[in-house]
Amino acid sequence: MGIVRTENLIYEYIRRDEEGNVEGITTAVDRVSLDIAPGEFIAVLGHNGSGKSTLAKHINAILNPTEGTVWVDGMDTSREESVWDIRRTAGMVFQNPDNQIIGQVVEEDVGFGPENMGVPTREIWERVEESLKAVGMYEYRKYSPNKLSGGQKQRVSIAGVLAMHPKCIVLDEPTAMLDPRGRREVIRAVRALNQVEEITVILITHYMEEIVHADRVFVMEGGRVALEGTPREIFSQVEKLKSLRLDVPQVTLLAHELRRRGIDLPEGILTGQELADALCAIV
Repeated sequence: MGIVRTENLIYEYIRRDEEGNVEGITTAVDRVSLDIAPGEFIAVLGHNGSGKSTLAKHINAILNPTEGTVWVDGMDTSREESVWDIRRTAGMVFQNPDNQIIGQVVEEDVGFGPENMGVPTREIWERVEESLKAVGMYEYRKYSPNKLSGGQKQRVSIAGVLAMHPKCIVLDEPTAMLDPRGRREVIRAVRALNQVEEITVILITHYMEEIVHADRVFVMEGGRVALEGTPREIFSQVEKLKSLRLDVPQVTLLAHELRRRGIDLPEGILTGQELADALCAIV
């Protein structure tokens, strides 16, 4: 069994009136089955309302399935006695870092999680140091979070989760509120955690350029998995992605348009270097 597995997961939001009567039901996740191996970098794509964030909240046991089952490291998320261990195993990073940062000093904030876990004081500070170094924020350990940029705050949020030594980190659109520089900082830190620390990463996003280095990609639409494959396999389906109201990286779109005009380029070009190499090969 993988580190995260869902089987026929269904989640329904129930709308009620002021008297508590059911007004309607929205199926946000509709029979989703996933199996994610330890150490994988998984990206989940989809436009707003596709169900990707609702799926993410099930992995951290914030939500429980209406039907179906979610396992995290073999633990059923619907079992109340397992929730604490599940949240230690699968840490969660949200869109707005201000919602997760509570300390007055960066290093104190990062140490908050391990302290609540009952980790000995000496080990807490060891974890704080290693976590801040892992996301490139150790030199800011004495700073007030209020003096940091959005990208820096998000990296501190990731360090706070990392200090709890999770096997998996779920990032729910962690760059949605950041500028391009902040997005690059966060994604670079996430990739390092996956490649160096071998932590399983599940990245929820709608920025296509953030998934280029993922091992696998799931594209959601209407609560279901509409596409699944490697980034190259996904980006080879430009017209399908457009039909799902998703943008395509500019370099991939340019290569696609050149192919349509008769230039013999491979499908699913992911980077500017790949496009340059392919064009040079033709010349």
